[in-house]
Amino acid sequence: METQLVVLGGGPGGYAAAFMAADMGMEVTLVEAAPRLGGTCLLKGCIPSKALLHVARVVGETQEMADWGLEFEKPRIDVDKLRARKEKVISDLSGGLAGLAKRRKVQVIHARASFLNSQTLKLEGVEKDDKLVFEHCILASGSIPAMPGAFKLNTDRVMDSTGALELKDIPESLLVIGGGYIGLELGTVYAELGTKVSVVELTPNLLPTADRDLVKPLENRLKKLFAGIYMNTKVVSLTEGNNAIDVTFEDENGKRTESFSRVLVSVGRRPNSAGLGLENTEVEIDERGFVVVDEQLRTADQFISAIGDVAGEPMLAHKASHQGKVAVEALLGEPAEFAPMAIPAVVFTDPEIAWAGLTENDAKTQGIEYELAKYPWAASGKALALGRTEGFTKMLIEPDSERILGVAIVGVNAGDLISEAVLAIEMGATARDLAETIHPHPTLSETVGFAAESYLGTATEIYKPRPARKA
Repeated sequence: METQLVVLGGGPGGYAAAFMAADMGMEVTLVEAAPRLGGTCLLKGCIPSKALLHVARVVGETQEMADWGLEFEKPRIDVDKLRARKEKVISDLSGGLAGLAKRRKVQVIHARASFLNSQTLKLEGVEKDDKLVFEHCILASGSIPAMPGAFKLNTDRVMDSTGALELKDIPESLLVIGGGYIGLELGTVYAELGTKVSVVELTPNLLPTADRDLVKPLENRLKKLFAGIYMNTKVVSLTEGNNAIDVTFEDENGKRTESFSRVLVSVGRRPNSAGLGLENTEVEIDERGFVVVDEQLRTADQFISAIGDVAGEPMLAHKASHQGKVAVEALLGEPAEFAPMAIPAVVFTDPEIAWAGLTENDAKTQGIEYELAKYPWAASGKALALGRTEGFTKMLIEPDSERILGVAIVGVNAGDLISEAVLAIEMGATARDLAETIHPHPTLSETVGFAAESYLGTATEIYKPRPARKA
């Protein structure tokens, strides 16, 4: 078989690249090892986790309604129906992708592939024609959950994120190893469904890469939701016991052992670059396993580009999709490059945490001068109406130009609010631009404009006069 362009990987980056290339008139073949399109994000990541987080949020809201005088009975959970509904969401979206591929005349091959050389793939799992020759390849092989060897037990009681999302049951207890966003999101799901969830983190902080003030409202809520949060604690060993996993911890007080019905190992993800035959090409791989690319997503091999998780941090679906389109434009000779001013990040816990552009941690580490504006949601009419005033919106502003350098939000639906900040940063907007943009009232989106107003000293709902600036 021969094709003009082969896209290796059918995740958000892969199908975005394939579809755009087809729309631009290229002959495209999309190779995906899984039996369905969608990649980790759709099949066993972003989408199923957000579907379950929606369920968890509804359960949480029924409990919050007690403050309004509304009492609900404890929910009766049908795990089979819950699992089936989650699967229907995945199936509908994946089926839609297959239909779009067909309409665009993208040839889809479900097979495992590896490079024989820079322009030939070997296909495993196809009935005939096990070699695919191409003019160019966009590598979009994604990433896989990291599983330290010490935690690999021959039991389904020890899960990675994929196993946790299968929702085989609602265990009595669950230990989440790792205080990153995946572990906290899945821990939230199981906790709201009735599991006693504990989290253990080796470092002093949950979400170590996020600004500390953003994590605090979440941490306060999780302390009420989770059975335990163990910081500065090492997991020494896991052993299978009697219908449980015995976990040995070590902290400043020494070692101790506790038993859990299930354990979720969530210590990060690693790029899926091994076993692809890349050693048979000119592609370079760095010490962490990422494929090295330039700003046009080209590798050191003139016939191969790479996008998404396999091409470096951050490992986010929306980054991969954007890169897929840039890679296609670059192949077609357009002056395209991947050089975003801001890539939004969202932690879909409750409350959500979202940020874009420069963070306070980054600014302090890099010695970048900034001024800070912060708007508490306790002054937001919508937040008060929702009974969720623990959040805030903060903004990093360049002192001289008053240009927006970064925005961070913690609170309900923070992920839906951050896009305005991304646009502002990309457009080089100033604090006054955001303050003078009329936001609908009453909404949480107002807090973005109000944060800018607080910087300018013009906020209505809080009293914060602007300090005199040096001449």
